[in-house]
Amino acid sequence: MSHEQKGLTDEWYTPKYIFDALGCEFDLDIAAPLQDTFVPAKKKITENSLNLEWIGFIWSNPPFGGRNGLIPWNEKFIKHGNGIHLTPDRTSTKWWQDLAKQSWAHLHIYGKVKFVKPDGTTGDQPSNGTTLFAIGHVAVHAFLKAERSGLGVVFINSNNCKNENNQ
Repeated sequence: MSHEQKGLTDEWYTPKYIFDALGCEFDLDIAAPLQDTFVPAKKKITENSLNLEWIGFIWSNPPFGGRNGLIPWNEKFIKHGNGIHLTPDRTSTKWWQDLAKQSWAHLHIYGKVKFVKPDGTTGDQPSNGTTLFAIGHVAVHAFLKAERSGLGVVFINSNNCKNENNQ
């Protein structure tokens, strides 16, 4: 839902080209706005997501909030264990490093993502790059497809990838 754009709103949407590169469909968008976006998800949660159950393969682009605003979202994503989670590239922070250690893979998107405003126009370039984190085989396969299409570079965490009988 929201992204690394400074201003009066947390409403910054993921551009379509990211979903095109991933080439997958999600069961649930866990931080969706009320209006339609480019997220290819069967269902969406528009509010109170941290207090609700997440089901299936999820897309997570949560509001970034303040300094540690992503931590509860990161923790729930790891606990849920099946999906793709978007964050700013803040590789020196403890929360980013914890996600990298606990996820199956992460994808650094080339360049800086210009997120979409609620009115459909493209926002300015943010101050940070963007990382996608994956848990589960569907997410890892989507990352490899996105890497082949030129979206970014994938780093696999071989300590966390499970056998084909899991997720």
